[in-house]
Amino acid sequence: MPHGRKPILYYVTDRHAYERAHPAAGELSANSLDSVRSAIQNAAAAGVGWIQIREKDLAGGALADVARLAVADTKETGARILINDRLDVALAANAAGIHLGEDSLPLEAVAQWRRRAGKTDFQIGVSCHSLEAARAAEHGGADYIFFGPVFATPSKAAFGPPQGIEKLCEVCESVEIPVVAIGGITFENARECLAAGAAGIAAIRLFQDAADAKVLAERVQSLVQRFT
Repeated sequence: MPHGRKPILYYVTDRHAYERAHPAAGELSANSLDSVRSAIQNAAAAGVGWIQIREKDLAGGALADVARLAVADTKETGARILINDRLDVALAANAAGIHLGEDSLPLEAVAQWRRRAGKTDFQIGVSCHSLEAARAAEHGGADYIFFGPVFATPSKAAFGPPQGIEKLCEVCESVEIPVVAIGGITFENARECLAAGAAGIAAIRLFQDAADAKVLAERVQSLVQRFT
């Protein structure tokens, strides 16, 4: 990442993990979606500029409700709300974009729709686990990619062993769109990712397991100051 550029800080939601880390929140939200809404509010208020709602087990209506609230709740912060996989929900909630995985809608179809609709500000992100996939995503019209898992992490175990910093560096040097490192990211190893050329870092636990919003804000501010 070029010196002086503010890194992309990208929070990916997981309300089940949030509730495990915050038992009281889990009890309060047993019959609601307050936990994911609270986590999004905390992250946005702390200065996390990109937030992806990734709640794959939610029905479309419930997911749309969460997305609409998130867009409204974070409007004053300037955070971008993106929706994992569901283009219909992203449009219904007036979200900033969509993030596509391996089993999502075809990237080319979404990019073609965007051109026809004239929605030039609508962001399209893609998860990639190889150099070939990263190049294909850039060619297909993605605005940014997730690359990982860079480090070992339970949430990304299904995607194989860690890619490592060397592979991250290779991908960053091979594409021109922003590469966001994901998988086992901590405040300690974030420096390695950004030094390797990543435009930013993405994580679940890093941004939602802080004891409270104040602690998270202090961590985020410290991270930004180290890299700008």
